[in-house]
Amino acid sequence: MSTPQSMRQILRMILSDAARGLFLVTHSSLAMVGVTAAACVLALWLQPQWLKATENWVLGWLREQQVLVSWLPENRLDRATAIDLGELPPKQAAVAEWLARKYRVAPEPVAALVLEAHALSRSSKLPANLILAVMAVESSFHPYIQSHAGAQGLMQVMTGIHAKRYEAYGGNMAAFDPRTNMRVGVAVLVDGIKLKGGSIEEGLRFYLGGDAVSDDGGYVAKVLAEQARLDQVAAGVKVPVQ
Repeated sequence: MSTPQSMRQILRMILSDAARGLFLVTHSSLAMVGVTAAACVLALWLQPQWLKATENWVLGWLREQQVLVSWLPENRLDRATAIDLGELPPKQAAVAEWLARKYRVAPEPVAALVLEAHALSRSSKLPANLILAVMAVESSFHPYIQSHAGAQGLMQVMTGIHAKRYEAYGGNMAAFDPRTNMRVGVAVLVDGIKLKGGSIEEGLRFYLGGDAVSDDGGYVAKVLAEQARLDQVAAGVKVPVQ
């Protein structure tokens, strides 16, 4: 029979061998990671276009996810404000074409707004067609409109009240950048819906004028009716523009 001392020696040998093996595996894995990283850096250094494409992809993904938005604000000079309808999925293209006809605006800028609405829908959990319906009722898709009360842009955001939200995008003048106005407007609407216990109807009423609104003048009904029409258009239904 083995003595306790010999058993301890055997156990120490097993543990020592296991530790050595773990070190070798880990060291080899780290070395492989280091070699791979070095190869990637060398490839990007030798091919500057790859570096630029990689940088744009990473920054684009971060912006779409609204990660570190205060550090990585939208670069408004680096984005197309219009796209061809053919670049959209069929349902989105149908909605863009219908909106362009109804509100008598060019389809290409509207297509870009529809695409942005769907991106914001993923991050905000609001239906894309609801976002588009708010813009339709608020501004008829005219990005430079201003109300007597001082609401500005596509979603008629009160720039003076929400100036802090525009800081990440360069200041209040960004209110007239269509996509920035959409991002800020959607953020305001989301906060209103949360404040009203998750009710879209009450959130829309709050978006219209805060708690001071007792009679919305049919605003909520108009927005929801427009959303319903857009849902029908996306489903392939022939909806008249009048």
